[in-house]
Amino acid sequence: MDIHQLRIFKAVFKNKSFSKASKELNLTQPTISNHIRALEDDFACKLFDRLGRSIIPTREAEVLYSHALEIIGKADALKEAIGQIKKDLTGQLIIGASTIPGIYLLPYMMAVFQKKYPSVSFQILISDSGKIVESVLKQELLLGIVGAKLDNEQISYTLFIEDELIVISSPSLPVSNKMTLKELVKFPMVLREEGSGTRKETENILENKRISFSNIKIAGIFGSTDAVKQAVKAGLGVSILSRYSVTDELKYRILKEIKLSDLQMKRNFYIITHKKRTLPGTYNIFLKHILAESKSMVSQKIKQST
Repeated sequence: MDIHQLRIFKAVFKNKSFSKASKELNLTQPTISNHIRALEDDFACKLFDRLGRSIIPTREAEVLYSHALEIIGKADALKEAIGQIKKDLTGQLIIGASTIPGIYLLPYMMAVFQKKYPSVSFQILISDSGKIVESVLKQELLLGIVGAKLDNEQISYTLFIEDELIVISSPSLPVSNKMTLKELVKFPMVLREEGSGTRKETENILENKRISFSNIKIAGIFGSTDAVKQAVKAGLGVSILSRYSVTDELKYRILKEIKLSDLQMKRNFYIITHKKRTLPGTYNIFLKHILAESKSMVSQKIKQST
């Protein structure tokens, strides 16, 4: 017996007709009959006496009907209560994120979410991907966003958004707007600290192109993306950063992009959860929200590039 069967029974009892119940519920008569038969099997009794085209509820059906109304009423009230919780979400969401999504993507998405659910607050813990994965594994965090897939069977990875790494320089720096990677590394470079996702990606790119990291002239190493941007703006050197992190600087020509003729540098960010944990309602709704927002951002990016 399930709530769906009880709703069908209620319609048949109320209409005293299988055909009328069929029309009311937009179900076929055989479907209606099968569900009533299943109820009769569950309760080991006859619920309706068939007299030609008419049906008469049995005494058992009358008892079931009163209880069915109560159960259906409670189910509807429960559904409404859960729906109200979704409308009136409250509480704090604690999310771990690596630098780019944590600083340049999530704040906008959180602001959009909070307009709809003003009682929800956020705490974003910025760290490297390895530490965020470890926190989710230890169940210290329910939700994280990272820039690399680590080999762990207990973690579920969902594609969040694609990122593009680009070369930036100060507009005053006398460099060409387009060059090869080998030409680029002749210039002083400004880098993030070891352990950062952007630094790792930069090292991987150079390694794949068989460019020795030891041969690069490092002008400066900084512990944050903003510090790297300030150094590049000051003319200290060129750098490789996420496009998301320099959107405003490129728009207002505070920085300029150097196109690489022989390389496209892309990576993915992933939403991570523990496979054995069920996300609470507020977290689950926020997860769906940021996935929808990421698709919207990608669509806008495609439109802007065409």
